[in-house]
Amino acid sequence: MNTTLFQEVRERFPQLELRRDVPFRDVTTLGVGSRLPVLAEVVSEAELSELLKFAASRRFRVLILGNGSNLVGSDEPPDALAVRLAARGFCALTVDAENRIHAGARVSLPALAARAAELKLGGLAPLSGIPGSLGGALRMNAGAHGCAIGTFVRNLSGFFLDGSPWSATGDAILWEYHHSSIPDNVVITEAVLELPAGDPRAEAGAIAAEQEARRSREPGGRNAGCTFRNVSELEPAGKLIDACGLKNYRVGDAEVSSEHANYIINRGAATEAQFLELMHEIRRNVAEKFGFYLQPEVCFISTGAREALLNDPVAPRVNVLYGGVSSEREISLRSGDAVAAALRNAGFPVELTDLKECRLTDSMLRADVVYPVLHGGFGEGGELQKVMEAAKCRFTGSGSAACELVMDKIATKRLLDRIGIPTARWCVLTAEARTLPEEFTYPVVLKAPREGSTIGIAVVKKAGEFDSALNEELKLAPEILAEEFIEGVEITIPVVNGAILPGVEIRSPHGFYDYDAKYVYKDGHTEYFCPIRSLSTEVVERAARYAFQFYLAARCRDILRVDFIVSSDGTPYMLEGNALPGCTATSLVPKSARVAGMSFEKMVSDQVYAALRRPVQEPDGRDSATSSSGVPDGDVTGAGCGGNGAALNRTLVRVCRWMFCLALLLGALSLLVAGVRNWPSGLPFILNGVLLVCAGPVFHWLMQLEKK
Repeated sequence: MNTTLFQEVRERFPQLELRRDVPFRDVTTLGVGSRLPVLAEVVSEAELSELLKFAASRRFRVLILGNGSNLVGSDEPPDALAVRLAARGFCALTVDAENRIHAGARVSLPALAARAAELKLGGLAPLSGIPGSLGGALRMNAGAHGCAIGTFVRNLSGFFLDGSPWSATGDAILWEYHHSSIPDNVVITEAVLELPAGDPRAEAGAIAAEQEARRSREPGGRNAGCTFRNVSELEPAGKLIDACGLKNYRVGDAEVSSEHANYIINRGAATEAQFLELMHEIRRNVAEKFGFYLQPEVCFISTGAREALLNDPVAPRVNVLYGGVSSEREISLRSGDAVAAALRNAGFPVELTDLKECRLTDSMLRADVVYPVLHGGFGEGGELQKVMEAAKCRFTGSGSAACELVMDKIATKRLLDRIGIPTARWCVLTAEARTLPEEFTYPVVLKAPREGSTIGIAVVKKAGEFDSALNEELKLAPEILAEEFIEGVEITIPVVNGAILPGVEIRSPHGFYDYDAKYVYKDGHTEYFCPIRSLSTEVVERAARYAFQFYLAARCRDILRVDFIVSSDGTPYMLEGNALPGCTATSLVPKSARVAGMSFEKMVSDQVYAALRRPVQEPDGRDSATSSSGVPDGDVTGAGCGGNGAALNRTLVRVCRWMFCLALLLGALSLLVAGVRNWPSGLPFILNGVLLVCAGPVFHWLMQLEKK
């Protein structure tokens, strides 16, 4: 096949630079694998287009190569046509009238950064130590020090693998951490970059410093750069691998670097099989120790290599539910996207579902854990949780009873009064009962009891505004919570997996933390301080105790945010709880978790594992002794929806109980027979036999007395 391929390409393109049996060590920095049977180097877009059209017509597999700085070769020569953009044809750098750089895809990032500096343009110095080509950097949105190449892209051009032209604007591409939405079947040939102005000398100095720093921290020897993606800024892959004690761990000639654990070094004659085996060992160790499933940053020639790696070990499948139909839909969409991204960074396979009705879906049944991020409505108020409990689905967050209580501000007030947590004076108003108690003073806050994100909240400053404000609130709910306004410092205390996190102080630009102050910023940005600045340690600790007391009393789990107003005398008055708090970039719980040293990825991963460890809820609210798949509690392997393990265990217990009673009866009979045969010396046998016969009824009688 490979000989035929070479001959066919040579006959069709006699001027094409074509090479046979090219060793991977000549075209990759890592140098593992055997050889490329056929490598074509194209020098123009026209030549590339024609070659791709020819390959598509003959159904040849096409491999696109760049500088090979993150590529793992294959031990078996691939049955494919390898194509590389020649440096002499795709390294051009030009500047247009709008001072934008047009760069060929084969140009290296160091060369691009240096040329930009000469043109008095900046921004690329943080990327100047990355050795790859621009094309590869764009596909993976290469980044360093908080800077990513996708930030600067205005236009992209190239070809589909069938040879037809492709183009896109930079804002049409989704640029994520070490990933972009550039289609897999596209070859990038050129990018237009818009860079900020820069001082040439300063940029040159920054580039030199970055390249020197990279040389000092990166190991020597043949490698493909970082092997795995970082989970987060707080959990870089190298740190996790090092903590597993894997530096210098070796499989054949593939070895984890002693200098940087996220680099695998080819010590001489490493094979693809050895490199992959070492990657498997690293993933297994990190997953076992930290619960993260590292994602490869390197690319593979072999088809199926990436999938095989990700399936050993395989991460639990998570279905993130977001969107919904409540007034908080837009916030839910943003939160769901953020949670899904964090879970994917942690290595979990994630399926996103925009759930617009309260029902069980196929995606929920397929998942090992359902992760609801449905703010407001049925997703937060307990209805959806009841559906999942009835289906014995494992899900994150509080159960239905706790969700229903926390979502209902009136029920929350009743609980606060019962357990003695300070809260503002309050009452319930309806269309018929619209009068405030005489002891109330203005301002008064009106709240629709089952809304969130400060939707359905009105601050009434004087009596003349009360009736119209109440009428607007009654459009949202038949009962409205009214409470006296308390002037003070607004704070929130998160409780995550049973641990109290640092409190957050909230300073709204207009004194009230409403929807605009949370998300829109029309009137200015809200300030957040974590740890809390304006209150004493004693006051914050008191609020934290109240928050945890409410967490326990409401029977919440996994995550809860508790909001307070602290009055001038230092009393924390609880406003409300939130059993499904926001998870956007500006949300409060992720801010607090980060101050506590917990990444967002760690926070959401821990909730997945908490759901996997939990006994599955029976429809009547009781905990089952086993998981829905019949796996005992504590063993999360294969956990999901459905199953009848609990029923099987109850039957087994009943059989064991009757067998034990039968054994006691047989033992008693044998003692009685022996006593009668050896009378009178056998009297002790008779007495013991009688005791065994009476033991069961006596114990049952004593247990009934104890229950009374």
